[in-house]
Amino acid sequence: MTVQDLAEAIGVIPKTVERWITQGKVPYRRHQYATAAVLKVDATTLWDDGRTLESATDLSKAEIVAVYPHRHTVPPGLWREMFTQAERNLDVLVYSGLFLSEDPLFIDLLKNKVAGSTQVRILLGDPECEAVRQRGIDEGHRIMDGKIRNALVNYRPLFESHPEIAFRVHSTTLYNSIYRSDDEMLVNPHVYGIGAYMAPVFHLRRLPGAGLFDTYANSIEQTWGGARQVKDSDITGA
Repeated sequence: MTVQDLAEAIGVIPKTVERWITQGKVPYRRHQYATAAVLKVDATTLWDDGRTLESATDLSKAEIVAVYPHRHTVPPGLWREMFTQAERNLDVLVYSGLFLSEDPLFIDLLKNKVAGSTQVRILLGDPECEAVRQRGIDEGHRIMDGKIRNALVNYRPLFESHPEIAFRVHSTTLYNSIYRSDDEMLVNPHVYGIGAYMAPVFHLRRLPGAGLFDTYANSIEQTWGGARQVKDSDITGA
């Protein structure tokens, strides 16, 4: 990996990385963890620095790459870039996630991913469950079930053409929508009284020894385990 490559991967200028190498400068903690994650080694392998031996709390803070005040302020290219880079896991845990199902580029991306070795799982809310009905009320409307059915209609062509894309519906009370690509994810908390597009988004990147990313990743696994296959009635409402 070149100096330029590493600098771009962790969000610093190349001269900063050069100083670490040629002048023995010790990076800030967040840059130590980010560099270690990119190079897939422990931070103490790179720097004999007591600051690397911090608590799990500090590590978890370092997993936060960025915070966006609203979902609609997340750069459009970030969604596509993050999902495009997925090699092992691409997971979407939402109630409807209608905006993704309406994006033809996202649909094509899903097809391309399962053509390789990426596991793709899409979890939508059960349109008939109480949690979905209540979330619609919490957002100030009563159409969440309709939004889910619209998303299922958009995804329906994939059910037969690409059965390796796994779809399930869940009846869980979601406190966050979660979008995962390998060791990166976007977490969109649900806030009472507003739609998810107006709520904040946290961009997380998993670091060895931290726990914030894994907490949300475990939430995906638990929800998937309790979810069921999509039925025709989920789409038609009949």
